[in-house]
Amino acid sequence: MTEPSQTWSWIDGTWADGNPLIAGPNTHAMWMGSSVFDGARYFEGVMPDLELHAERVNASALTMGLKPTMLVGEICDLAWEGVKKFESGTAVYIKPMYWSEGNGIGLISPDAETTRFCLNLFAAPMASADATFSVTLSPYRRPTAEIAPVNAKAGCLYPNNARAIREATARGFDNALVRDTLGNIAELTSANIFMVKDGSVHTPYANGTFLNGITRQRIIKLLRGAGVDVYERNLVMDDFLDADEIFSTGNYSKVMPVGRIESRELHPGPVAKRARELYWDFAHA
Repeated sequence: MTEPSQTWSWIDGTWADGNPLIAGPNTHAMWMGSSVFDGARYFEGVMPDLELHAERVNASALTMGLKPTMLVGEICDLAWEGVKKFESGTAVYIKPMYWSEGNGIGLISPDAETTRFCLNLFAAPMASADATFSVTLSPYRRPTAEIAPVNAKAGCLYPNNARAIREATARGFDNALVRDTLGNIAELTSANIFMVKDGSVHTPYANGTFLNGITRQRIIKLLRGAGVDVYERNLVMDDFLDADEIFSTGNYSKVMPVGRIESRELHPGPVAKRARELYWDFAHA
């Protein structure tokens, strides 16, 4: 069992050290999955795109039938207040959360009037600049909007990703490429995915089957601003197997190159390095 890192949570108007007990067996989110969250990052004294993450958690709450109780500015102010509780230089994951305490229509629907909020922060080191990871193709697929609330960052979506990464790690890989229902590559289990071919960057078109990540959107904008051609389009596994570079984007690790796809070894390339440099420059601007 992994020991929890240093953690602080703001809930019910006060800060709690560690992992406070906040739910019971009748809490709707416990048995019906009505929870949403988002993730921002604090590192090197900055919190890039914090407001966008706060906006998205409120939007996710509405999608799930919850009632956002915090203004974006309030979430941001609490985040800055919370990181001061950590030792200087600590990289922190910032997780605003909403869930329903009570049961609504037919017990299945959440009771929006019982929505609760928590801002959870925990120490989480950033990945090193030279870190890489391995990927394989998952047998599992992403749902569509007719099947699941894929337009929300909802806790109920993650068991599907969890079984994909468990299956991949059992075969000796760190992560997995997950397809949509049509067979196109959608994302990794925990991040968005990019590939490079002949100097151009390609990433799966955000077709509604996966979350169009905030870091994903930021990297696309930064690369295009630096004169790099970036194409959002349908991609299949063969495209990735033939790529010159592959890298991921996500809030937790920001930009990280793939070092192996299936049995093929890859070396971190110049485009992924440039994307990471552009992001760090943006974050500190």
